[in-house]
Amino acid sequence: MATVELRFSALPEHVRTARLVAAAVARRAGVDEAVLDEVRLAVGEACSRAVGLHQGAGITAPVKVALIEEEKQFSIEVGDEAPRSAPGDRVPGSPADDADAEEDEMGLAVISGLVDDVEVAAGEHGGLIRMTWPTTPPTMTLG
Repeated sequence: MATVELRFSALPEHVRTARLVAAAVARRAGVDEAVLDEVRLAVGEACSRAVGLHQGAGITAPVKVALIEEEKQFSIEVGDEAPRSAPGDRVPGSPADDADAEEDEMGLAVISGLVDDVEVAAGEHGGLIRMTWPTTPPTMTLG
C-alpha cells in the first residue's frame, strides 16, 4: 500500500494544488482516465469544505489529505480539525449556523454525486471524508 500525504494551510488558494496532486496520483494508481475529472472535482469540494470549516472555527492547523493506493482501489481522505457535535445537539435558531449547515450538506451532496463510495465521519476532534475509486492494473506488453 502506497500513501502520499499532503498538508496545506487552510487557504482557498491551496485547494487547486490539492486537486492537481490528487489527479496525478490517481492517474498513476490506475484510476480510469474518464473518472479523473470526478476525482478532481470531489477533492476540490472536500478540500474547500475543510478550508471553510477551519476558517469558520478559527483553526490554524493544516488541512490533511491522504492519497492511498491499494491493490484494487484508490482512496483519498480529506481531514479537518473542526469540532462538530451531532445534529441534534446544535442550538437551533442561529442563522449563521443554519447557513453553514446548509452549505455543508450541499458540499456533501456534491461529493456523493461524484463518488460512488464515500464515507463521512465527524466528531468533537474534526471530520474525515474518505472517497474510493476502483483501479485497473497496468497492462504489460511483451516485446
